[in-house]
Amino acid sequence: MELTASERAFFAETQPLGFILFLRNCDNPDQIRALVDDLRSTVEHAHAPILIDQEGGRVARLKPPHWPEFPSAKAYADLYSKDPHAGIDAAFLGGRLIGEELSQLGLTIDCAPVLDVPQPGADPIIGDRAFGEDTETIQILAKSFMDGLMKAGIAPVIKHIPGHGRALVDSHEALPIVDAPRETLENIDFVPFKGLHMAAWAMTAHVVYTALDPDNPATLSSDVIEKVIRKDIGFQGVLVSDDLSMKALSGDFSERTRACLDAGCDVALHCNGDMDEMAEVAKGASGMTTQAWARYKMGELHRTSAAQSFETTEDWGKARLRFDTLLG
Repeated sequence: MELTASERAFFAETQPLGFILFLRNCDNPDQIRALVDDLRSTVEHAHAPILIDQEGGRVARLKPPHWPEFPSAKAYADLYSKDPHAGIDAAFLGGRLIGEELSQLGLTIDCAPVLDVPQPGADPIIGDRAFGEDTETIQILAKSFMDGLMKAGIAPVIKHIPGHGRALVDSHEALPIVDAPRETLENIDFVPFKGLHMAAWAMTAHVVYTALDPDNPATLSSDVIEKVIRKDIGFQGVLVSDDLSMKALSGDFSERTRACLDAGCDVALHCNGDMDEMAEVAKGASGMTTQAWARYKMGELHRTSAAQSFETTEDWGKARLRFDTLLG
């Protein structure tokens, strides 16, 4: 759970924007802090972003005994249906407390919240990761969760834009094809993303929407990225691909990387740590555009200016007690 000499040399040569951690990388707090410092030392730009998927529930890379458990997004929605104020408060505290755990480790970006609107009959890959079943609830609770993360100095990543809630298969395993009419997508799937388009980061969906681009998943579609995500939804932050090693995509890794960047993604994300695949990704990558760097820098300005850590351990304890009380 520390860098090998070959990994250190590879990162120093290729100069990635940042890094993402998974369960395989996370043993204990001191180990992660040392790994984060080591990763950052390999690149020339200061404060390289370190990402993680820490949604709560079944998507959590930091687990007991070193880190507390957090509920899935559905728990906030269930509470909100009974007591809206309590649900909103709990979602904020959930983001705040998760964010504090990440911040203590030197991490800066959480790949959450999920803004997908789950639909009947869809694959359960989204399921309880969604902040509700209707667009209004999702926007309200996800916004509170995002505010909590930002208060801890952690930038949220809204995902999976422009919507994964109708996918009939898990994009980790196959390419989902959604045949819903554009009007339906605009009235349901796009709504949470449009409402929270001010986020600093968003992650694409490896999903084909036949009404938008019948030939390419959103990650590889300039039509979806430029006309829908950037124009119709209005998202102007850093657009990162979902993991390029997922089976929804085909072709070699240099082709996947080049295709997602050519389509309009700002950042290509590769997650499994396979050195051969990473080398192919690096071959297909190019330097970040001036516009992409500007988006990243603006997001960092917002993230750092919003940060306000707990003043004392006692304050953290009170917040955790209220969070646990709200959720029973």
